[in-house]
Amino acid sequence: MRVLEIILFVANTLSLFSLIIPLPGNFYWVQYSIPITLTIFIVQILREGSRWQLMPLYTLTVCLFAVWLFHTVLPDAIHVNGFIKGIAIMLGFLSILLSLVLAIALPVFQFPRPGGSYGIGTITYHWVDMSRQEIFTREQNDHREIMAQVWYPTKIDSSGTNAPYIQDAELLSSTLANLLHLPKFIFSHFKYVRSNAILSAPIAEDESSYPVLIFSSGLDGFRASNTFQVEELVSQGYIVVGIDQPGASAIVRFPDGRQISGWQRDDIQPLIRQSIDPQPEAPELYGKVLADGIIPYFSQDLSFTLGQLIMFNENDPQHILTGRLDLNHVGTFGVSLGGINVAEACLDDLRLKACLIMDAPIPANVVDAGLQQPSMIITRDADTMRLEHERAGGWTEYDIQQHQTTMRSLYEGLVSDGYYLQISEIFHVNFTDFPYWLPIASQIGLTGSINAQRGFDIINAYTVAFFDKHLKNQSSPLLNGASKLYPEVNFEIRHP
Repeated sequence: MRVLEIILFVANTLSLFSLIIPLPGNFYWVQYSIPITLTIFIVQILREGSRWQLMPLYTLTVCLFAVWLFHTVLPDAIHVNGFIKGIAIMLGFLSILLSLVLAIALPVFQFPRPGGSYGIGTITYHWVDMSRQEIFTREQNDHREIMAQVWYPTKIDSSGTNAPYIQDAELLSSTLANLLHLPKFIFSHFKYVRSNAILSAPIAEDESSYPVLIFSSGLDGFRASNTFQVEELVSQGYIVVGIDQPGASAIVRFPDGRQISGWQRDDIQPLIRQSIDPQPEAPELYGKVLADGIIPYFSQDLSFTLGQLIMFNENDPQHILTGRLDLNHVGTFGVSLGGINVAEACLDDLRLKACLIMDAPIPANVVDAGLQQPSMIITRDADTMRLEHERAGGWTEYDIQQHQTTMRSLYEGLVSDGYYLQISEIFHVNFTDFPYWLPIASQIGLTGSINAQRGFDIINAYTVAFFDKHLKNQSSPLLNGASKLYPEVNFEIRHP
């Protein structure tokens, strides 16, 4: 919880106890504890902002002050018997307890400081691909547009304003809640969550340029959905570009206010499956038959992003990236649908030199052709997927077999270095920031039984080791075989 929230909890608790326990005369100041609590309440709202999780506590604060004020002005007007007073005090403590539980279950969380030697800066771009039609709108003249956020190394002590975890947080949080069939306000506190990145901070001068990584999120995700991973990579000396992809991302809002909502899951899944397991009767999108499914279209967003970075390395309008992108050493990583997009992009665009796929089935054409780049697959075993289905749903046995079979086939067909990792006790959403959103997720079966931070640490360790080796030519013992540091990982490696 935030500092003033904690103080407000303490103040309300002391105020209630002052109504129960008679105090000696030298504690005369306690009679003012209730107006003091109201003052703390007002300051907390103004400084930190209100959130729905604390509504029972806020209500208690106002009620206590109203009773105190009435009693102060008209001390003999009303006499309340002990039973009624006891019920009121009990309800007061229940209000405190309820707010405490909600505040802990759905916190205004903080990302831990990443472990590298760099600070983090961030800037955002709006890019239009004039060579491609936007197929997720009915307008024939719409061109493909994406929002891109770039995170880059800065001095560790850079000053400035910490960037929000999610830009357009109010819009995105209500969209995510709607997708999960939850009340729209459930994630409204995301607007208070800040990242470790500093807005538009100067880029670090330690290196003339930094290797680049392009990130693609999962279905109904967003460009910052793996901030735990992005921030660690940047702190280790990488420039990371996350993209919002219309049709795949939960919602994309452009600078002029236009919005494209994510496609309904039941509508887009046939388009995704067609890329993974092609069927003779191909699905359509607005009357256009997509024989190869939707993945080739999504994967072109990554190549387009790389093309934009080439231009911005020559002349960045925001005067930060010019000349600082090492475009001879570019990699890509993605989770779920993003992992599928990454696999397709690496097949089609050999400018991408290293490919990290997290917990995703592989398109049929990628399995058939194989990848030329060094590739790492991070996932879990079939039994863990079945356990996730039992607890949280979402995976059919067909999905599980397809998932496992295609990843294994891609790994075994690699012509360059390959790494296949299965992490025990980890669920699908453990590959994203979701465990930060809901710390009790493991207890209610939505995430794996692995400690959430431990899962992040494992993913980050192998992610950094992989890209360090294949983009920076820095070897790591983690990639030599099984590690005693991470016994949860079943590690396989193959060399050409």
